[in-house]
Amino acid sequence: METRRNGERDSGRSRRILAPPHSRLISEKKGFTLLEVLIAVAILGIAVSVVLQLFSADLRAISASEDYVAATSRAGAKMREILDDSSLAPKSASETTTDGYRIDVSVTEAMKERTENMQVALMDVSLTIRWIKGTKERSLTLRTMKTVQKQI
Repeated sequence: METRRNGERDSGRSRRILAPPHSRLISEKKGFTLLEVLIAVAILGIAVSVVLQLFSADLRAISASEDYVAATSRAGAKMREILDDSSLAPKSASETTTDGYRIDVSVTEAMKERTENMQVALMDVSLTIRWIKGTKERSLTLRTMKTVQKQI
């Protein structure tokens, strides 16, 4: 006969080990309950929807920035065209491009009283570009100044 660790003797007939009653309850519970699965799916759904909303917001911001970059590029080119004119005089003009931009240009003489005794005039050039994106009208304004020879 063998002696067990706790001092009891084994008859050698069968070596059945009986588990304590509380361990049988734990071993019978296999898998997840329906409630646990539903809660996990709900949490996963919320997390996925938040991530998709973030991506959507980023895509809208990228689209808006592309529009502003294109408008700034077009406005800068038009501003250079205006400033390259050596006979810049006070005027107002408006034009609409084929790709949907409306460009308004205003050239005025600035600080007239300070420059009346000088041979140069200071011109204030303001260019506003407008376009429609979706249902909203967007606009961007560029301003600069240029000195020009006075016409005598």
